[in-house]
Amino acid sequence: MAPPSAAELLRYIAEHEALDDTRAHFGLEVETIQSLLEAAASGPSGAPRRAAPKQTALPLEPRVPVQPRRAPAQRQRVRVYSDGASRGNPGPAGAGAAILDAETGEVVELLKRFLGRQTNNVAEYQGAILGLSRARELGVREVELVADSQLMIRQLGGQYQVKNPGIRPLYEQVLGLLKGFAKVKLVHVPRELNTLADEMSNRAIDER
Repeated sequence: MAPPSAAELLRYIAEHEALDDTRAHFGLEVETIQSLLEAAASGPSGAPRRAAPKQTALPLEPRVPVQPRRAPAQRQRVRVYSDGASRGNPGPAGAGAAILDAETGEVVELLKRFLGRQTNNVAEYQGAILGLSRARELGVREVELVADSQLMIRQLGGQYQVKNPGIRPLYEQVLGLLKGFAKVKLVHVPRELNTLADEMSNRAIDER
C-alpha cells in the first residue's frame, strides 16, 4: 500500500479522530475544526498540495588533484658582482654582492654584511665570499665572479701574489669556494659597472 498524501492524512484525521480535546481547548465546533483541516490540506487555489519532490543529492564535483609547488628551477650559471667599502681604510666597512642570472640578467639576490672596522681589501674579499657562498647554497654550477678590485681579481687568477698576511686566509677561502663550481670565470670591471654590489656594501655600513 502506497503511503498517504498529506491531504489524505489530514482528511482522515478530520473524519475519524476524536476532536473533543481540540474543540474544548479552542472553543470551536467540530465542523469548524474539520473545515480548517480541509483548508490546510489544500493549496492556495484549493487544490490538494503535492508532496515536495524528493531532493536528489547532486554528484560531487571531481576533485582536481593539487599539484605540489615545484622548487625553483636550478640556475646553472650566474654572475656574482662583489664589492667592499671601508670609510677611513681602515674604518667602518661593509661587504656587498649581487647575484644575477647569467642568461637573463635577472637579479636573483642582493646581499650585504656589516664588517665593523676593516680595510678596503678585506671588505673586497668579504664581498666575494658573501656572494660565492650564497651561489653555492643555490646549487649553481657555473659562476662568473665580477669585481672592480683589480688586485683581488688578479690575485685570484694567479697574476699577483698575496703578500698581506691579513688577506691570505680570505684569499684561501675564496679559492675554496671557487673550486666548488664546475666552471669559473674571473672578470674585472670599472666601478661604474659594479653599482649594485657597491650600493649594497655602502648600505651595510649605513644600516649596520
